[in-house]
Amino acid sequence: MAATKAASDSAPRYGSALALLTTLFFMWGFISVINGTLLPHLRSVFDLNYFQTTLTEWIWFIGYLVASIPAALLIERIGYKRALTVGLGIMTVGSLGMVLAASIPSYWMTVAAMFVVSSGIALLQVAANPYVAVIGPPESSESRLTLVQAFNTAGDVLAIVFGRYLILARTTGGTSGEGVQLTHAQRMADAQATELPYLIVAGVLALLAVMIALAKLPELGASTRRIAAEQRKHLSLWKHRNLVFGCGGIAACVWAEISVGSLFINFASQPTVANITHEQAAFYLTFFWGGMMVGRFAGAFIMRAIPAEKVLAVFALGGVLASITAVFAQGPAAMYALITVGLFTSIMCPTIFALAIRGLGPLTEEGSGWLIWAIAGGGLVVVNGKVADLFGSHWAFLLTAACELYVLVYALWGSRPTHALPDERVGEVFE
Repeated sequence: MAATKAASDSAPRYGSALALLTTLFFMWGFISVINGTLLPHLRSVFDLNYFQTTLTEWIWFIGYLVASIPAALLIERIGYKRALTVGLGIMTVGSLGMVLAASIPSYWMTVAAMFVVSSGIALLQVAANPYVAVIGPPESSESRLTLVQAFNTAGDVLAIVFGRYLILARTTGGTSGEGVQLTHAQRMADAQATELPYLIVAGVLALLAVMIALAKLPELGASTRRIAAEQRKHLSLWKHRNLVFGCGGIAACVWAEISVGSLFINFASQPTVANITHEQAAFYLTFFWGGMMVGRFAGAFIMRAIPAEKVLAVFALGGVLASITAVFAQGPAAMYALITVGLFTSIMCPTIFALAIRGLGPLTEEGSGWLIWAIAGGGLVVVNGKVADLFGSHWAFLLTAACELYVLVYALWGSRPTHALPDERVGEVFE
């Protein structure tokens, strides 16, 4: 009876924490996806080829590679709440760096600022994803994390609208078709278009940092952390197949997602595809991210009735077929096929994350660090860029299809836990 009362008393506490964390998911989705409009902007401003453009995205993902494992150690040392505040502070500094880079303008300062922002996002992801996964019953973690990630994708959609009107629509390069050569004066004027958007972003991030610092969030108990540390000495993450192959799954689905987001505007603008301007292509890109959002909301409810592995397998198969269609279809049909990749990729990251940490017990924090580290796989989009330069941008999406195929294999085989440990309950984890 007492246990039931305690559980009911704590429910609103975790509900408010989940609601606040949802704003973080929204914001880092927004900042990550604004790159979809930033990259074609940088391509025209600094006269970059496809490889150089996607190299910018690669540097962004190096932030995840560098910051994710230290982030897990930092969280263990200072706790979730302080780590979230620090992450938001780092992102604020990086966004102000983008404002400075645009005023100079400087390509290398731009990518350095992007690296700082992505490092802050890595810290947020290492903290927030497992936090959401363990807030409720273990059996619904996949559904819960997918639902929260749907708000992440809502930020993605808004980011494209934001970038379209505040970056592309205000520039000569953004209102021109693919392949139009700009004068030096036009490129320098276009460069300054990112000052206002990132100044707004920096202000919102600073406000969120203050809100998190003042909020009363449940914290990981110090005594539990010490016990978990002792347990970890005798355990190995390498024994958990669902985690090891899950890292590959995270890398693959992010790679697939970023390959479309990074190349879509230039791809759709080609005369052989849709023959539209970059600004118009950005409008269609909102449907890609809109499909991601719809898919995550739908997937969160579908997985309440159907096992997450089966839902993931169906979505992955759809992603393979859509990607291949984009490669071989002609005209606008190729663009529409690419848009549907968003729907099929939607549930992959949150579902794989939840499946991968299943049965990790006291290894959950370290396993989460591995998975966030794997997000750096999105940097492999440079391979898509090289393929696009050498053979044409449509062939680059064969790599997208290969990524979706890996996720299909993970859903059917790799997600099955090995050496599973008992799930930790919320009452044991949080003070």
